[in-house]
Amino acid sequence: MASASRSFFCRLFALALLATFSASCSSVSVGTGGQISKVKYYHLAPGNPVSTIDPAVQFERDYHLFGAVTRAEVTDRFGHYYTIFWKVNDRSQPVTVRFEYRQANTGLDAKVLEEEVSDIGRTHRSKFQVSGSEYNTSGRVTAWKVTLLRGKEELASQQSYLWN
Repeated sequence: MASASRSFFCRLFALALLATFSASCSSVSVGTGGQISKVKYYHLAPGNPVSTIDPAVQFERDYHLFGAVTRAEVTDRFGHYYTIFWKVNDRSQPVTVRFEYRQANTGLDAKVLEEEVSDIGRTHRSKFQVSGSEYNTSGRVTAWKVTLLRGKEELASQQSYLWN
């Protein structure tokens, strides 16, 4: 009986491990000419910092506030920070990374930030931020979409659940 229950728990553990692995891989967005492997997000919110014993959480806040001395400088740093990890199949031509987003106080109006990358390595990282007066007046980001473009051709895209 003990070996049967042990076998059951081993199978249950293997199934849980497989489900976890499958869920962790589902965030990769593969398109016809490239892929977006990860969109890392951080919200530097006004108010008290999160109380935790994990030093990585406090480091992220300190990283974004580094160099801000006055209250106005700290307020200008509040907002949303996105880091997009991506790669394309053909690295010989420039790629435009387009970040579209909607904010709480602007309704369905989408705003766009773009970065053109001409020196493309095997993998690349693009950073976008919505902070300062734009964050303070238009509110938090409610939905976003990232698209890799070459000319008018869409190579890959990934979006938040609320984007449609």
